[in-house]
Amino acid sequence: MLRLIGPLLLAAGLALPVQAATTPADDVTRFALDNGMEVVVIEDHRAPVAVHMVWYRAGAADERPGVSGVAHFLEHLMFKATDDLDSGEFSATVARHGGSDNAFTSQDYTAYFQRVAADRLGRMMQMEADRMVDLRLTETDIKTERNVIIEERNQRVENNPGALLREQQRAAQYLNHPYGTPIIGWQAEMSELGMEATMDHYRTYYAPNNAVLVVAGDVTTQQVRTLAEKHYGPLPANPDLPERARPQEPRQLAERRLVLEDPRVSQPYVSRSYLAPERDSGAQERAAALTLLAEILGGGQTSMLNRELQFENKTAVYTSAWYRGMSLDDTTFNLTVVPAAGVTLEQAETAMDRVLEELLATGIDDDQLARIKTQIRASRIYERDDVTARARRYGRALTQGLTVDDVHAWPEILQDVTEKDILNAARDVLDRKRAVTAHLKTPEVTQ
Repeated sequence: MLRLIGPLLLAAGLALPVQAATTPADDVTRFALDNGMEVVVIEDHRAPVAVHMVWYRAGAADERPGVSGVAHFLEHLMFKATDDLDSGEFSATVARHGGSDNAFTSQDYTAYFQRVAADRLGRMMQMEADRMVDLRLTETDIKTERNVIIEERNQRVENNPGALLREQQRAAQYLNHPYGTPIIGWQAEMSELGMEATMDHYRTYYAPNNAVLVVAGDVTTQQVRTLAEKHYGPLPANPDLPERARPQEPRQLAERRLVLEDPRVSQPYVSRSYLAPERDSGAQERAAALTLLAEILGGGQTSMLNRELQFENKTAVYTSAWYRGMSLDDTTFNLTVVPAAGVTLEQAETAMDRVLEELLATGIDDDQLARIKTQIRASRIYERDDVTARARRYGRALTQGLTVDDVHAWPEILQDVTEKDILNAARDVLDRKRAVTAHLKTPEVTQ
């Protein structure tokens, strides 16, 4: 859900900043090293800090069958020893220089980042380049960290009925595509992850020609180029990098439904996901329409689901809609309704469907659409104050099939979306034949 901007600022129209934000950023440059590593530089000289990020075009959906969770497992292990660093020394060095670091794994990418004083950038590149090619693992590392990720799954998934439902729902949505496999992995396969599978993933995907370097902050393009050529430039490309070709989803012909009963459920709810197109390079219009559709249906206090189910009919205590537009392959459009006391899940689902039917029958309120577009403009302006958020935007884009030009074009594409565009997208996507509807509830008491 979009972060709402203060009403006084919105009422004022944000005329000057909004207009300035409509042109592509002239502080963003892109180039490539001879070994194929892409580099994006975002200059922002307001504070003497820099964000250094390395994104690999390899996530959970790029794993070989049978080793689910290995991408996330390797992310953990990348903080172990290398030729030049002892285990744990990477993060300790970042902290000693007054910075912070972390990493994250998605279906489509794995990324590592540090936020440090700008004059420490060279040291960050030196260490990151080292672990790109010189990771040194032991069987003790494998055993210890495998226990860590299994415990992470226990805490985040096995002990959380909502997480279990989401996992089952995605598995039902994607029968053939690897997006149906959880990023953290299936529990039975996680317990078997070992050195061979881990190093195979590392040697296959961790190479400069499969990486995107994003540096944002108090730097210049020339400074970054000089440092990148020094530290990353000598690294060899992987000539055997596989094509990013994944099994695709067959045509879905019927709605899929599931019910998960768990005595730990404190609040039952209805969740529905529809298979939907992702943002594609040079053709982002349909994704823009779905982005706005999600805001119209469930993006705030004045959204249709919230207004009609929470305030008018008192059917729900919470509603939401969201669209996962950033994705390499087909993604999902999602709805959630948490029923009010005394309202059954079946009644909540029926009420949700009535709102969808009303949208298609009556159209979209012009004032609501204009307000949402203004909020989106404003949120992009305020994001410019966060160099980490800006770096993430470009990293995600370049590892999920988009380009720097696509990122720059996106704000105006959103502004150009019409009511007709949104309704056409809604008719195409909100098709129960392409949906998975899930109910989460406590077990029924039998007499």
